[in-house]
Formats: sequence, structure tokens, C-alpha cells
Amino acid sequence: MGDTERRDWVDNVRRVVVKVGSRVLVDDSYRLDESRIASLVGQIVRVRESGRQVVLVSSGAIAAGLPDLKLDRRPADLPSLQAAAAMGQARLIGLYRDLFGAHGVAVGQALVTHADLRDRDRHLNARNALNRMLEAGAVPIVNENDTVAVDEIRVGDNDQLSALVGNLVRADLVVLLTGVDGLHDKHPDAGGSLIGRVDEVTAAIRAMADGAGDGVGTGGMRTKLDAAEICLRGGERLVIANGNEPDALVRVLDGEPMGTVFESAAEAMGSRKRWIAFFQKPSGTVVVDDGAVRAVRERGGSLLAIGVTGVDGVFAHGDLVSVRGPGGEEVARGLVNYSSADLSKIIGKRSDEIAGVLGACEYGEVVRRDNLVLG
Repeated sequence: MGDTERRDWVDNVRRVVVKVGSRVLVDDSYRLDESRIASLVGQIVRVRESGRQVVLVSSGAIAAGLPDLKLDRRPADLPSLQAAAAMGQARLIGLYRDLFGAHGVAVGQALVTHADLRDRDRHLNARNALNRMLEAGAVPIVNENDTVAVDEIRVGDNDQLSALVGNLVRADLVVLLTGVDGLHDKHPDAGGSLIGRVDEVTAAIRAMADGAGDGVGTGGMRTKLDAAEICLRGGERLVIANGNEPDALVRVLDGEPMGTVFESAAEAMGSRKRWIAFFQKPSGTVVVDDGAVRAVRERGGSLLAIGVTGVDGVFAHGDLVSVRGPGGEEVARGLVNYSSADLSKIIGKRSDEIAGVLGACEYGEVVRRDNLVLG
């Protein structure tokens, strides 16, 4: 990507989600480094002065709580993690409030779980609250609610959370500030070269990620590629850059060619499609034949019972299901019109045969096209 090309799209960025990883916020003893956080705040203030809105997704709460628990590394048990998050989040948000306040900038805290983003009403409430804070000139500071989150309701990591927040507020750009320069074709210690631009997260791209976390954060390059894939599918850009470099965020938004840019060629999805594609976890699987795959992918059709060959899992009407082809590949995701029990009874049936099996045919489609997002 040439300097002029990056300069052009950077100039059009008006809303940006910035995720800062633990390794950028803490020192070698796993304690908050206030000078680094002050530098980050100063950069965000400068970005805002250029006429842009910023949402900050901040890691560091658990690391910030370790000293109060008299721990020198991230604990493994859930109660200690939740306690560290509760104690550290208070410390972290207080520091942000004071540092931003010194620049005359207000902040607001938003702690979420995947359950908040999955439920349609809570999803819309979160979006409205974040948008209202941005309209008021504040910086929303988002983190997962680790104090109450368990595996069933967790987003998983702040890389993915930042991509979901980017989709939630329709950001033009997501920037992941981490401890590495970007994606390399092999480990930098082994002489790997930085990949400047990625258009698609392929198997070959994923093979470049080591996926290893450390004693402070929760993920490695693998989770960043997951986040990048969400942004690419949603029609936004994502940049991975080294947050320990001086003025890294400002330099990215000045168009300097640093880090790895994930450049989307997809059209931006509407809000409802984003909610279906990214904020739901499938309750089950609907297996379809080759004809149904072609109808959905190539002809833009709805999914009909005649193309269904199997049902896996237990789900109710309105749940999200994964639609998979004969080879097991995910073709699409969608909100299903029939429970798993009823769908099992009408596998392979024409729409005009459904009433004869179930006693009534409320829906001609298993999944309507407007409730379906291609995989």
C-alpha cells in the first residue's frame, strides 16, 4: 500500500476504536505504568483534536488489580481473576478519568459481556449509550465485565471485543495497539518480515500467527486475526501496530505506513446483519445439500426445508443457527423459523408439504434471506 493510498483513506476516518493491550499499559513487574497510560491519553486527545471521535477498549484491569491481591502474575482460578478485575477496574478507570480530565475531556465506563451484545434490546441500548457519549464529546472506555463473566457469556478477549465495538458503533477504523509491530510472515526473532497489508484472512495468513499469549494478556496474533476477520467482513479497516512505539496512534492516523493494515473490499453491512453475523453464538447447526448452498450463495435465496439434510443441536424458533454444506463448511448464519424438533420433521419437504406434517405452515422458509448472513 503506497503512502498516498493510505493517506487518502486515513483522511476519511471520523470514528475510530482504539484497543490497547496489557503489554502496552503495564511494566515488567505487571504493574500499571502511569507514564505509558498518560502518553496514550495524550495521543487520544490529539486524535480528537483532529476532528475524530474515539472509543477506547482498554485491557489492564486484571493486571492493575494484582498488587492489591498481593500477586505477581495473572492467577489461574476464576474467583481471583474476578476479584483482580473488580479491584483493578476501579484503579484503571480512576486513572483514565484523572488523565483525560486534565485535558478537559470526560470519560464514561462501559462494562459488557457477550450476553449484553447478543440480546437485541441490550445490544441496542449499548449502541445508543456509546453513541450518546460520543455525541457529548466524551471518550467511552469499554472493557469486558470480567467480574461477573464466565465462559458462557464471555466475549473472550479484548481484540475481539474491539472489533465488535467497532461494528456496534459503525467505526471507520479499529486500531489494535499491542506489543509487536504487526503481522510477520514468521516470528520476528527468526527473521520474519512485516506484512504491510492483508486483504483476506486466509489459512496461509493464519499460519503466520503463533497464537501464544503471555502472563499478562489473554491472546496473541491469533486473536488479532479473529478481530481483523470481523472487521473485514463488516466492511471496516483494522490496523495492528506497536503501541510501545512513540506516538504510535497519532502516526497511524497521520497515515504513516506502520503496522499491518487489514483492508476490506466488502460492502458495509447494515446494523441487523452485523448483529446476526458477529454478536450471536449459534445454538445449533442446519446441514444442507449442494442445491441449497448454490441457492443461498449464488442466487440470494432463502433457505427452504427441501434443501435441509440434517439438524444438529437443540434450538428454538428465532435462535441463531449455523448453516453448513455437505462438506461441513459454514455457508451462512441465520435466525431460524423452526425449532430443531419441528425442523427434524420437515427435512427435505417442499414448502407446500409442511402443513401436512406439522398441522400448519407459518413459514415457507426455514431461514428468510433478510435474516441470513453469508459465511
